[in-house]
Amino acid sequence: MNLAVRPVTLADESRWRELWDGYTRFYEREPAEAITRHLWARIFDDTVPVHAIVAEADGKVVGIAHYLLHENTSALTLSCYLQDLYVDPAARARGTGAALIDWLWAQTRDRGWATLYWSTRENNYRARALYDRYTPHSGFLRYVLRNRQG
Repeated sequence: MNLAVRPVTLADESRWRELWDGYTRFYEREPAEAITRHLWARIFDDTVPVHAIVAEADGKVVGIAHYLLHENTSALTLSCYLQDLYVDPAARARGTGAALIDWLWAQTRDRGWATLYWSTRENNYRARALYDRYTPHSGFLRYVLRNRQG
């Protein structure tokens, strides 16, 4: 499999939407068109720190990742939060997830960002098997309050 990672382009929208819907459903949510449109627009808005990359295998997009760059109170440079990573189920266990993380880790080093970090559900064992190859679990627990109006 010939695998390449690159920034998402406008031409990727249809396939990106398929994968985004798969990611959303994986986390037991139904895709919401308003949120999908809003995210797609933010990815291409230079004033917003939301970015996206895709992994292509033999010319077909098989994985997506979204990341946010932000200031950090504990560092002098930006941090990179890998918020979403999803690989087409038919393309899993072929290095796609690792290729997406490796691309972001290379960007982190090349651009001097302070950290690259992410989170996943405790029971997402398949993803955790990949993530544990990069670094031990940080030990932090995540707490979330949601404003359903926002």
